[in-house]
Amino acid sequence: MTRSSDKMATWPIGKLLFSMGIPAVLSMLIQALYNIVDTIYISQYSQDAMFAIGLVYPMQMVGLSLALGTGVGIGTLVSRRLGEKRRDEACHVATTGIILAFFHIILIILLGAFAAKPFLHLYTDRPEIIQLGYQYLSIVMFFNFGQMLSVCFERMMQAQGNMIIPMISLIIGAVTNIVLDPIMIFGQFGFPEMGIAGAAIATVIGQIVGMSVVGGAGLLGKHEVKLKFKGFVWDKQIVKDIYAVGLPTAIMNMIGSVTTTMMNGVLVKYSENAVTSLSLYFKLQSFVFMPIFGFNQGSLPILSYNYGAQNKERYMKTFRLYLCCALAFMVAGTLLFRFVPQLMLSFFAMDASLAAIAEVTLKTICLSFIPAAISIVFSTVFQSFGRGTTSMIQQILRQLGFLIPLAYLLSYINGLDAVWYAYPIAEIMTVIIFIPLVNRAFKKAFRGASE
Repeated sequence: MTRSSDKMATWPIGKLLFSMGIPAVLSMLIQALYNIVDTIYISQYSQDAMFAIGLVYPMQMVGLSLALGTGVGIGTLVSRRLGEKRRDEACHVATTGIILAFFHIILIILLGAFAAKPFLHLYTDRPEIIQLGYQYLSIVMFFNFGQMLSVCFERMMQAQGNMIIPMISLIIGAVTNIVLDPIMIFGQFGFPEMGIAGAAIATVIGQIVGMSVVGGAGLLGKHEVKLKFKGFVWDKQIVKDIYAVGLPTAIMNMIGSVTTTMMNGVLVKYSENAVTSLSLYFKLQSFVFMPIFGFNQGSLPILSYNYGAQNKERYMKTFRLYLCCALAFMVAGTLLFRFVPQLMLSFFAMDASLAAIAEVTLKTICLSFIPAAISIVFSTVFQSFGRGTTSMIQQILRQLGFLIPLAYLLSYINGLDAVWYAYPIAEIMTVIIFIPLVNRAFKKAFRGASE
């Protein structure tokens, strides 16, 4: 069996990145597909249900944010330890991370139990919307263990260069969700009609099935990094190192939840359709952003490994190729959203008023795609260097420092249509500020290394 350390150190960068990135891209696209399918069925069920999904989306993302933070912390540190030829410590990192994940699962359950209804009351007093939102949110948060453990096992496998098993697990989980959605939402094949609760149940079942596949492979398969629970002893430094990268990553994603929550506060003053429109945008833009996050999953282990090995040449080749791929996806996405938004919106059942607002939303926010690609690549660079805090600051500045103040300001200047321009302006300002910081990070990380 070829060890991941041999693969990371010797394969040509193009072959290595695409062998690790393409499976992740495919799995991310499948993930995006089932998010879209979920919303398509919900739109056919009722427009109130679509509004409720839009309101709970930020809180739902808190669970995913914590899972991603834990997974990135595990994956980045495992890759770095393998690059440093410290395999036993890589195993201890993986074991520690999985144990930490169980504490995070309990945290999300408590959040769902005590914060879901108060959160919904921030935006609406309509009992039917609060009931719909709570039905969905309570299920996905009470049964978040499938999502949490899936992400952790996926990143552990990816850190070793194995992208196929995570891809297979995501595809199986997504297909399970897609098949169960209409059955449980509308009541087919003897199942009762469960509406929005059925969509949530289909989602968590898909996550649990995916977790079973990747978790079983991680525990039972022959891999360079193995979980070792027998005789496990807490190492405070490993916990600290996992959180050094993972916590900022989790906070970065939670900032997105906070930002969307605040944006919903701006939009709900105009109409419920404005909130639903932003929710539809997030579902559709995942087809553009998910491939980049797929290449992120492929590039981060390579970047982290070569940083650990102090191989500047391979690091820079990976960075440049990753940036080119990200820009290519975003150019295509910009053209699609700008010139044929009606085509994408045609998949959802909606009235003319919602369709008109959603079209303007897509055509405007897509102007942020290209600078957003650069920001994502910069964030990956900081994570690979173990500088999760810098990456977190980047996201805080981008979203809370620029986006929200701009949205409030533009809403007073020219109403709802102007609010959407806050997205591209915030992205451009962030890139301008962080270009010199990334250059400085490169120089410090490889001081004395020759390219």
